[in-house]
Amino acid sequence: MFSRKWKMIAAAAAIGAAMVLTGCGGSSGSAKDSAAKDGIIRVGAETTYPPFEFTQDDKYVGFDIDLADAVVKQMGGKMEFKSMGFDALIPAIQSGQIDLVASGMDVTPEREKQVAFSDIYFDQSGKVIIVLKGNDQIHDWADLKDRVVGGQVGTKQVEFAQEAGASQVKQFDSNSQAFLELRAKTVEAVVIDAPVGMYYLKQGADKDMKIVGTPKESVGFAFAMKKDNKELQQKVNKALKELHENGTYDQIYEKWFGASGK
Repeated sequence: MFSRKWKMIAAAAAIGAAMVLTGCGGSSGSAKDSAAKDGIIRVGAETTYPPFEFTQDDKYVGFDIDLADAVVKQMGGKMEFKSMGFDALIPAIQSGQIDLVASGMDVTPEREKQVAFSDIYFDQSGKVIIVLKGNDQIHDWADLKDRVVGGQVGTKQVEFAQEAGASQVKQFDSNSQAFLELRAKTVEAVVIDAPVGMYYLKQGADKDMKIVGTPKESVGFAFAMKKDNKELQQKVNKALKELHENGTYDQIYEKWFGASGK
């Protein structure tokens, strides 16, 4: 099972430039009858997280954005997208600024106390360690003990680094900032989602960086919404199920990661 997952993660390394998905969200199906009253679903994400959400040619693109748009269309609605910091996403849900988070968010017990989650939509998200190629001291998670490690603020990656015994975990607003700090040697390692790390290495970071250790697996990514909004949770889950059944999910997955082999 692990080898299959790693194969799917590694497929992210082959991602090149991608165009914004058009016409991929099927508009047929019973979830269509359950759109928001005004037809608008406000979706939020932190957009420095390729290939899930990032900026390309002044447009927001990525797997999560395409999938969220397809889900909203399947419900008969229209997506209104908002970019914001990752640590601002849950507060934005709680305050009603957005309706849905689509930002590579891991399901964790702590987050489940604050928001409601959809069914898992991406479960190949192992966490990995990235170091400079000249580093011969960090080979796996145990080697992070007493080290200065970087990770994106508010993420499971930070928790993994803390659990590994890092002396300090520097938290950054974006993964790109974490990579800059690694090059500047203000951190000794960066913990990141494997598909994202593979993407950055494919874009040229492999010249001076490498992935080390065994990926740590997580529950997976899910959409988040207001904790008491059970109606939206049911509608999103229904739409996700229909997108799997009608082949739209596979189309989006293959666009960003290649054939899933499912």
